[in-house]
Amino acid sequence: MKKIDRRKALKNLGLGIGIIPFISNALTDADDVNKQSKTISAAEFDNPNMDKPITVITLGAGSRGNTYGNYGVKFPNQLDIVGVAEPIAIRNERYAQKHDIPDENRFTTWEHVFERPKFADAIIISTPDNLHYAPCMKALEMGYDILLEKPIAPTEKECRDILNLAKKTGRIVAVCHVLRYAPYFKKLKDMIDSGAVGELISIQHFEPIEHIHMSHSYVRGNWHNSKETTPIILAKSCHDLDILRWLVGKPCKSISAFGSLKWFKASNAPAGSTQRCTDGCAVEASCPYSALKIYHRDRQRTYVFDFPEDKSTHGDFILEQLKTTNYGRCVYKMENDQPDHYITSMEFEDDITVNFSMEAFTSYHGRRTRIMGAMGDIVGDMDQFVHTDFLTKKVTKWDMNVEDVGDYKNSGHGGGDWALVSDWIQAVRKQDPNLLTSTIDASVESHIMGFMAEKSRESKQIVAIDLK
Repeated sequence: MKKIDRRKALKNLGLGIGIIPFISNALTDADDVNKQSKTISAAEFDNPNMDKPITVITLGAGSRGNTYGNYGVKFPNQLDIVGVAEPIAIRNERYAQKHDIPDENRFTTWEHVFERPKFADAIIISTPDNLHYAPCMKALEMGYDILLEKPIAPTEKECRDILNLAKKTGRIVAVCHVLRYAPYFKKLKDMIDSGAVGELISIQHFEPIEHIHMSHSYVRGNWHNSKETTPIILAKSCHDLDILRWLVGKPCKSISAFGSLKWFKASNAPAGSTQRCTDGCAVEASCPYSALKIYHRDRQRTYVFDFPEDKSTHGDFILEQLKTTNYGRCVYKMENDQPDHYITSMEFEDDITVNFSMEAFTSYHGRRTRIMGAMGDIVGDMDQFVHTDFLTKKVTKWDMNVEDVGDYKNSGHGGGDWALVSDWIQAVRKQDPNLLTSTIDASVESHIMGFMAEKSRESKQIVAIDLK
């Protein structure tokens, strides 16, 4: 077994904070697979050679805006947040304090930013899904480079509009397909490209959303209604479509999808349930989706609440939020329409087939992937994967467990979030989009796959993919 212990390896190599460890491309060069040597190379977040940081304005100071902005707190020589637009006052204030943003560069909405002449190098767009298109188009018109949270936009036309304007203006648009930057998926890509499984035949990929995550984000949360945001295949799984397109390395020709909203609807509401979990619901104690249990008793996913500074009041504050926001409403009595199970089958060029399943009703999360080739296969779950060589019968286990090593723990999606920001900074600095793993062209292509999947699901027909 090949075990990559990041904490021990970094210690042995004398590597410090701000470094992402990656595994070398070496696969099998020893007779005994359990005694193979292992080599770790490192890609540093920090770049001391930058003479000055790129300056950035953040539109949307919520969770994602803070994730990307925090890179600038740790590495101010690379990224300097000089402005923010955020309508929620407490978020605006906290973001401004964190990044020492002057009052004149604090704005309520994104429109206010563009009333000023261009005053930064780039824009981070981390607004809600339905507020991606307009600020992105305006930023491109004004000459800003852009880091754009996924999905690109709610419609295929808007995605194509952004692509065309990016081409016309020559500006850099990096879509936050952060899984491409995670060491786990980078290694899978290396394995396929190196011929470790021979000719690629098929992939099976599974995204378990986890039942509480589903109820939180796609039943009660911001993405509960596809018409107001984007379909769940894009809102949640455009990461996966992008990863699959990247792993295959060839265009998708056709797609077929099935799925529905089966459980989180009024017909399944138990007798005695109320409009809110705080209204004296008779079945609250026995409901796994109880808002009182999730948010108040277990204190899960409370990052959505903008807590006051006084921690002693947080319990009462949560209860108040449950009485006044969607997070306290019964999961069976929302205006949600997102499917809670979704299966997509794809045919790529060269007769490569891919199956993707997104499921709400799991007790766990973390993507699972099976890669089948003519000369070997790979089975993985984001913590580890196992490669089997059909000819030699050698089985190699790669342990990709990410431990809290230095700044690695501050970067989500298996280390992908900050790795993306690091590459984007260099692309903006050198004005070279080829420094990005995922260009706007590739991102739009995988989004079109998502739009066509939704068309297939609704029409119950196989849909051809037209990328022109």
